[in-house]
Amino acid sequence: MSNQTGVQTSNATSIEPLPVWRLIACAFLPFAAGYYLSYLFRVINTLIAGRLASDLGLGAAEIGLVTSIYFLIVMAAQIPIGMLLDRYGPRRVQSALLAVAAGGAALFGLSTGFVSLLVARAMIGLGTAAALISGLKIIVLWFPRERIALLNGYMIMLGSLGAVTATAPSELLLDWMGWRTLFETFAAASALAAILIYLVVPERSLRPYCGWKPTTLKTIYSDARFWRIAPLSATCIGSAWALQSLWAAPWLCDVEGLNRASVVGYLFVMAVTLSISALLMGVLADFVRRRGNKREALFATVAVMLVMAELVLILHPPWPSLFPWCVVSVAGSATALTYAIIGDYFPGELVARANGGLNVLQFGSAFIVQYGTGLILDQWPLQDGHYPLVAYQAAFGANVLMQLAALAWFAVPWLRGRKGKDRASATRRPRGRWSLVEVIVPPAEDAILETDEHGDW
Repeated sequence: MSNQTGVQTSNATSIEPLPVWRLIACAFLPFAAGYYLSYLFRVINTLIAGRLASDLGLGAAEIGLVTSIYFLIVMAAQIPIGMLLDRYGPRRVQSALLAVAAGGAALFGLSTGFVSLLVARAMIGLGTAAALISGLKIIVLWFPRERIALLNGYMIMLGSLGAVTATAPSELLLDWMGWRTLFETFAAASALAAILIYLVVPERSLRPYCGWKPTTLKTIYSDARFWRIAPLSATCIGSAWALQSLWAAPWLCDVEGLNRASVVGYLFVMAVTLSISALLMGVLADFVRRRGNKREALFATVAVMLVMAELVLILHPPWPSLFPWCVVSVAGSATALTYAIIGDYFPGELVARANGGLNVLQFGSAFIVQYGTGLILDQWPLQDGHYPLVAYQAAFGANVLMQLAALAWFAVPWLRGRKGKDRASATRRPRGRWSLVEVIVPPAEDAILETDEHGDW
């Protein structure tokens, strides 16, 4: 990248180029801080779940709902927030929402019962709902398109440091100040981030793209390529988020029999893995794109790894489970891949809306898995204060079945393409390889959807 970012996309308004240092300091890092806070809020309940249960008398289903309401609210907010981002820009939207998150964190720290915790957690979810897609939007607005995948990886890597903070560092703070004061501290940090984004982030907008007519969500949700990858992304990434942000700690305690210090150590390693793998995902996505290969196949590989890791947890062999749990963390960082893939499918002014459409499914899946796991666990009685292994096997097994179904749906076009290769070759231009996600139809319909064929929208 040169000292100044003078790259102007064909659909961007003319503006004086800004020095790279200013783009990083005033555009990229403030949104990375907002995403950091959202990840901290997302994961922190796995650390304080036991304290909430003992202090307020909550069961597994109630803890699951209090934690998962975050995902439900984020899911419901994705579409309107995507539209607001495309219309008003990330600076205004993100700063306003982080103020809501600050209020929710303050209320959480003051809560004395289930209902107030639920309302506070919902406010936090709404306040952080735009954290990632606003960061992705600012990257699209200010940085060259060919570097988006790499910058997405950096954004997710820095944000996922919030998951690292929600382990051993937060455990030290919990022992010192308690969970109530901790959330008041989070409230102050959120308010400070809101002010910072509003004051220092430069404005930039996209004018309507001349090659694309005004669009609605129908444009995104009727795209065959979107629906080829969305179910797999939702079931895999959503499950990884749900497990790491809540049920990893109870599993380690109930099944592995680890003490509090060991559980926190496992969570810390998982969070570091999440952060590092997010960066690696961005680097790999950038490398694969420059080599002219399909990033969808790379994401499918991550999905297969997740299924195998969950099967290991279900079978529970007699060795430490840290490695499969780290694979779960790797799957949670695969958003660096999926958002880059979606960014290739749609023009710049629709990226926030398209990512929001994908987030609806990912966060919706996370809510279902997180709350559903609690409901399934409650079907078994506690044994010496712990849920039995069979309860977790049933819950995790349901996740695996959904992921296998989505993986089969994802692979069907590739299998169909291999079977009909000879027949299709007469009506398609020659190519040297077959993508895992090519949508192959009979020649008479002539409706082959390929990323490279739609590259110049």
